[in-house]
Amino acid sequence: MALSFTGIGSGLQVNDIVDALVNSQKAPYQARVTRQQAAHTTDISAVGTLKSSLEELNKSLESLGTTDNYQKRSISGNDDFISLSSEKAAQVNNFSIKVNSLADNHKLVAAAVPNGTAVGEGKLAISSGTNKFDIEVKATATLTDIRDAINDSEDNDSVSATIITDSTGERLVLSSKETGEVNAIKIVVNDTGDANNTDTSGLSRFAYDPDPASTTYAENLTEVTKAADASITIDGQLNATSSTNEFVDVIDGVTISAKKIHGTDDDISNAKITENNNNVSAGLKSFIDKFNSFIDLSKQLGRSSKEDGVGALAGDSLLRGSVNQVRSMLTSEFNVTDKKKEFLANLGVRTERSGKLSLDSDALKAAIEKDPNAVQRFFTGDNDNGFVAKFDDVIKGYTASGGIIETRIDGREAQIDKLTDESVSFNLRMADYEQRLLDQYNAMDLLVGNLKNTGNYLTAQLANLPGVVKKS
Repeated sequence: MALSFTGIGSGLQVNDIVDALVNSQKAPYQARVTRQQAAHTTDISAVGTLKSSLEELNKSLESLGTTDNYQKRSISGNDDFISLSSEKAAQVNNFSIKVNSLADNHKLVAAAVPNGTAVGEGKLAISSGTNKFDIEVKATATLTDIRDAINDSEDNDSVSATIITDSTGERLVLSSKETGEVNAIKIVVNDTGDANNTDTSGLSRFAYDPDPASTTYAENLTEVTKAADASITIDGQLNATSSTNEFVDVIDGVTISAKKIHGTDDDISNAKITENNNNVSAGLKSFIDKFNSFIDLSKQLGRSSKEDGVGALAGDSLLRGSVNQVRSMLTSEFNVTDKKKEFLANLGVRTERSGKLSLDSDALKAAIEKDPNAVQRFFTGDNDNGFVAKFDDVIKGYTASGGIIETRIDGREAQIDKLTDESVSFNLRMADYEQRLLDQYNAMDLLVGNLKNTGNYLTAQLANLPGVVKKS
């Protein structure tokens, strides 16, 4: 190192000398700490990536571990007349379905009255289905007032009211909000204006009770639409009705929605219920995809060659152990009956020479058709002892809170924290060391300066002594 001697006393460049001495100790230490921190950070990142891949692999099996996802039912036969859906309770079968009638809501219209005319005084007791509510009508009330009172009633959740105006005047229209015979509208009037509750004048003009045997019998409103149930015939013999156009569990596990009435020339609708085990194929394809991604990642992390370089977890027992544990599950046997065991290869899962997996769809289809219960039991088992539950145990040994990977990451983070703390202490020591050097060199510089001054003084005094001859 080149030094310049320009100090005040000694001519030495004190700051440069001190910096050089301090850096000669700091540089190797800082390089080592930086190298160690980078190694720990790289390890945390690599192990975290491995954890994510294992979690995705485990998640891909979730649908195969739920018994409700197996042996579902598919139903076909949707057309212009019906739409169909099915649940697991439906049995494999065929049915013919004819729509005889559709459900309809009840609609009544009152006779016309002049616009803005008061229509009577009293009370309207209105009911539809199980909902009942009363409307108090003042002597000055118009159709608009009655309409608003009906629609705004907190007790009313079954009837809507509107007004239609034509050349003859205003007409009150009442409609049931729900379809079906059970939701027919009934109106019983207490007409305080003329004390007759069933005639066609005053408030009683709105009375409607179509039961001839009833004491409140009156049909003073015109029935625009009759409250009607939907009706279907199954297999030409079995009749069913519904207050809506939906028939739930008339056939076990099947919902039939009627859309259009079959005419005499229309072909009868046909519903076909078949078994659906598509979840097995979909679940295995997802598992194989995630497994192959896991294998690719493990090769990348564990590579060690001149051509490809060295992976972050090359030779690491954590990587090697996780791969071996996962692979061991592929050859593990599980009970499918009390006397028979199976493993993945018998369900069409093939191991390629590359170490990746593929799916033989024909082999899987044959296994399902032969014994769908055995396939289901392989994955779900009894009491969480099937393939999915056991695989979950293996994976969570690595990925769960407190598991192998979290412990590894916590250890690396602790090492980084320790290095950080040590760096702080080291820098403090270096600061003290630097100050000591500065103090020492400054003291030396001062001493050298004093000695120079003393030498100069003595030289001057000797030059002035008698008999001292100066050299020219």
